[in-house]
Amino acid sequence: MKAKITSVALLLSAALGAQGQYFTKITEGPVATHEGDSRSVNWVDVNNDGLLDLFISNGPSGGQSNRLYLNSGDGNFTAVTTGDIVSDGEPSDGATFADIDNDGDLDAFVVNWYNANNMLFVNDGSGSFTRVTDGQIVNDHGYSETASFGDYNNDGLVDLYVTNSSGNKRNFLYKNNGANGFQKITTGGMVTDNGVSRNINWTDINNDGMLDIFVTNEELEHENLYLNDGNEVFTAVTTGDLVNAGENTMSSSWADYDNDGDMDVLLTNFNGFNQLYRNDGDMNFTLITTDTIGLSLAYSFSGAWSDIDNDGDLDLFVTNAFLQGALLNNFLYINNGDGTFSRNNTDPVTLAQSWSYGAAFGDCDNDGFQDLAVATCRFDGADPANLIYHNNGNENNWLMLKLTGTYSNKAAIGARVKIKATINAAEVWQMREVSAQSSYCGQNDLRPHFGLGDATSVDSMIIIWPRGGVQTFGQVETNQILEVEEPEEMGIGTAYEWQDVRIFPNPTAQYLNISFPTPLTTGAQLKLTDVNGRTVFTKEVGGNNSIHLDLKKLNISRGTYFLDLKQAKSTLHRKIFFQ
Repeated sequence: MKAKITSVALLLSAALGAQGQYFTKITEGPVATHEGDSRSVNWVDVNNDGLLDLFISNGPSGGQSNRLYLNSGDGNFTAVTTGDIVSDGEPSDGATFADIDNDGDLDAFVVNWYNANNMLFVNDGSGSFTRVTDGQIVNDHGYSETASFGDYNNDGLVDLYVTNSSGNKRNFLYKNNGANGFQKITTGGMVTDNGVSRNINWTDINNDGMLDIFVTNEELEHENLYLNDGNEVFTAVTTGDLVNAGENTMSSSWADYDNDGDMDVLLTNFNGFNQLYRNDGDMNFTLITTDTIGLSLAYSFSGAWSDIDNDGDLDLFVTNAFLQGALLNNFLYINNGDGTFSRNNTDPVTLAQSWSYGAAFGDCDNDGFQDLAVATCRFDGADPANLIYHNNGNENNWLMLKLTGTYSNKAAIGARVKIKATINAAEVWQMREVSAQSSYCGQNDLRPHFGLGDATSVDSMIIIWPRGGVQTFGQVETNQILEVEEPEEMGIGTAYEWQDVRIFPNPTAQYLNISFPTPLTTGAQLKLTDVNGRTVFTKEVGGNNSIHLDLKKLNISRGTYFLDLKQAKSTLHRKIFFQ
């Protein structure tokens, strides 16, 4: 969290034609008037009233209490003035919210710099938080930048990763053991490598159903990518442009900006040029060098993706800060729908001059259009007010989902939603991934949001739950917030029911064998799905002690698949590698 200040001149303007205004700056209310040396922005519903509340952390060296604003539902917010989460007085940086105990409300983890302990706050369900003081997770002194929750071992409990940029510069990984207890993991490159680490994203980079770790590093260090191999083992990826750029990288922001079904990434850089990498599949990433995103000299920190105009593709907002002696403008890039972007310099979100840090999108008034909040830092000895913008909206249609895990973690962190709709006479697939950290010091609304342009309905929708269950829907109406609870049949069978099942060989080049100690019950079903949730094979297997599959005869491509065996209300879920 140390200040990044440079005196090199910055050119933050470009000659573009006048464009319409997407946002209106809010100038009244506590969010827009409270002053602070702010860092993180988190849009989260802390009291389960269906309205997004706003958390903003503050982090000067002497400490400053954080802010929590409750959504009043009438376009206004009320500042919370009492309670542990707003009276800490610590030098805070990043924050992440998830349901750590699966009790139906969002808990918070807030990191501190200056060799201070980090903080865990447990929600009582009403939006009142109690600070946890016991356990290594809150007693590891560090220089922590940010953190994110993600269920890396798919046990239905969110785990936690924390980045550090000073001290011994080793990052923290804590495994959730239940009952609010976390075990510190001490082996593996993800916790023994040392770098000046800024940002962490949990995201499924290779579409195998497991959350991977991506860490950005500054001071011309390479990025760290740790692929999740399952069984709580990670493998470091050291080849490829994505992990060898060596810039002053502050942030990574993952999203499918080109609607091709995989996660692309923006890297924001300080005193350099930001980098947009297109995911071409098979772990190949191409740096886009001709687009305006990579041609703007930047002092950037946070990048936030959102379809701000609801036209069916993701747009981008980027913050800038810490040019000595000069306030900066932020960047807004509008997706052209063909893999390119246009920079907008006329919208109010680009006109405010500040030192801006974290940023996040969320629909705070449930009108189907994403609003924006931006944390601003101390400049020239003065603490500014933060920035909040209301989305002006348009006639385009939309869909938003509120997901609730049953066998997966309650907040559905790590879930993916894919929808198909006909927009402007073209069939378009879109994908969103639920994340507890969207960018450096930013957490977008946990409710997946889709812009749909002129589409009056969604033709099909697929939800891939964090523990691997795949749920499919036919036609879905637009312009609604659709609440979906993970079905009981998506659940993972108990260890007792499935403990003696053998699936071999895995990986396999052709044949897959499955054996059981006792015959499967009548009506038992076997299903094989691909990483996009599409069923490629299904068969009733009741009464069998063993199953023999010839994958080559199924006429499927080599890759990763998910095998589900459903017996009564219990389902065995396994990842299969067809090589």
